[in-house]
Amino acid sequence: MTDLTTLLEVGGPAAALGGGAAYARAKHPGVYWSTVGLPISTARLLSSYGSVMEACGLTVAPSRLRMLAVKATTRREVRPVPPRRGIIRPTSTGLRLRLRLAPGQEPADVAASAERLRHAWGVHAVYVTTVKPGVVELRLVGFDVLRRVRMPRKVDAEFLQVPVALREDAMPFVRDYRAVPHQLTLGATLSGKSMYLRHLIAGLAPQSVALVGIDCKRGVELAPFASRLSALATEPEQAAELLPVLVKEMEDRYDLIKARQGIAPDTPAEEITSDIWGLPESERPVPLVLFVDEVAELFLVATRKDEERRDEMVTQLIRLAQLGRAAGIYLEVCGQRFGAELGKGATMLRAQLTGRVCHRVNDEASAKMALGDIAPEAVMAACAIAPERPGLAVAGDTSGGWSRIRTPYLSLGDAAETCREYAHQVPDLPVLKPFQPEVTVPPVESPAPVIEPRPATG
Repeated sequence: MTDLTTLLEVGGPAAALGGGAAYARAKHPGVYWSTVGLPISTARLLSSYGSVMEACGLTVAPSRLRMLAVKATTRREVRPVPPRRGIIRPTSTGLRLRLRLAPGQEPADVAASAERLRHAWGVHAVYVTTVKPGVVELRLVGFDVLRRVRMPRKVDAEFLQVPVALREDAMPFVRDYRAVPHQLTLGATLSGKSMYLRHLIAGLAPQSVALVGIDCKRGVELAPFASRLSALATEPEQAAELLPVLVKEMEDRYDLIKARQGIAPDTPAEEITSDIWGLPESERPVPLVLFVDEVAELFLVATRKDEERRDEMVTQLIRLAQLGRAAGIYLEVCGQRFGAELGKGATMLRAQLTGRVCHRVNDEASAKMALGDIAPEAVMAACAIAPERPGLAVAGDTSGGWSRIRTPYLSLGDAAETCREYAHQVPDLPVLKPFQPEVTVPPVESPAPVIEPRPATG
C-alpha cells in the first residue's frame, strides 16, 4: 500500500506535466516548441548527426591524408565523412544550420533526403536552400506554422515590397513588384482571395504609389479602400473608359523616357535608361498598381456591342501587361477562373502575368489555369487545399519554384482604416481625377447623454 501511494504521489506531477505538454502542443505549438521540442530535436540532431547522414547516403569516402592519419594514430576503422556541420541556430519556429558539402556532393542530394531528415530529427519539415557554392542551409521547422499564421515581427521590406503572407518554411512571402511586375491570383468563394487583396492594399497604402481599382462587382471589394485609391471603376462601362486613360498614361511615360534618351555626346552612361527607375527622382513618375477583381466580368458579353467593348478592354490590358513594367505600371489580376474559355485574348493576357497565386479552387482545371503552365507539380498541391483553411494558397512563378503560403487574418475595417490613415499619400495624377472615387466619411456616433441621479429625498 505504501508503495502504491508513493507511486501515485510521484506519478501525479508527471501526469500533469505530460498533460500540460500535450495541451501546449495542440493549442500553443510555439510555446511547446520553445520549451520541449527545441531541446529534444537539438539533442537528437547532435547525437545522431553522423549516423543519419550515413543512412541518407550523404557521406563520402575520407581523403587519403585523413585515412593515413587515422591508420597511423589508431586502429579503428576509417568511416565515411559526413558534410561539415556549422553552428545550430535556434529560432522561434525551428532550427537553422549550415552544411559544407563534401567534394562530389550537390544541394540536390541533401534536398532529396529532406523527408528522411525530418523523421530522424522529429521535426515538422526540413527545407534546403543554397547559400553559396558548396554551402547549403537546413531550415528545420518544428511545427505547422500555417495552422495559426503569425508573421515575423520584423520583415525587411523595401519600396514596392509587401510582406503579404507566411510561407510553409516560416519565412515571409513578400510581394515584390520590381521583381515580379504582374500577378494572377485565383481562388473560389471564401478561399481567402479577398484577404490576400486586403493585405496588398494595406501594405501599399503607406508607400508613394498610385492605386487604381477595377471591381465590376459594384465595388463591394475595393470601395472600402476608396480613400486611398486614385481611381475606381465599378462597372464594365467605367472600366472601358478607365483603361484607355491608363494606356495613354503609359505612352506618356514612354515619351518621357525617350526624351531622357535624347543622348548628347557628353551624357554619362549611367544616365541612359530604358525605364522610369533610371530617371532622376525629380522627374520620375509615381508607380501605379492596377487591381482587377473578378476579371471574368470584363470578358462576359451579351450583345455585339458588348463584344466589341470586351475586345478593346482585353487588348488594353494586354498592352499594359506587356509594356507597363518599364513605365512603372503593375497589374494585380484576381478571379475565380481564368482561361481560354473566357474568350479571345485571355490566354495571351495570362502568359504576361509572371506571378501566380492559387487559393482553393472548385476543380482541377482551375488549378491548371493558374499553375499548370509554370509548375505542373504544384497543381496537385493546390487541389489538396482544404476548405477549413481559408487563406492557404500555392504561390509560384515562371522559374518553376513554388511554395505553400497562408495569409493572416485582416479585417475589412482595419484595412479600410489603414487606407483612411494614409489618404494623404494619394498622388496628384490629373488624368485620373475624373475616376477618383467619392469618399464617404463614416458617421460619428454621438456619446449617450449622461443622466445624473436625482438626490435622495428624506
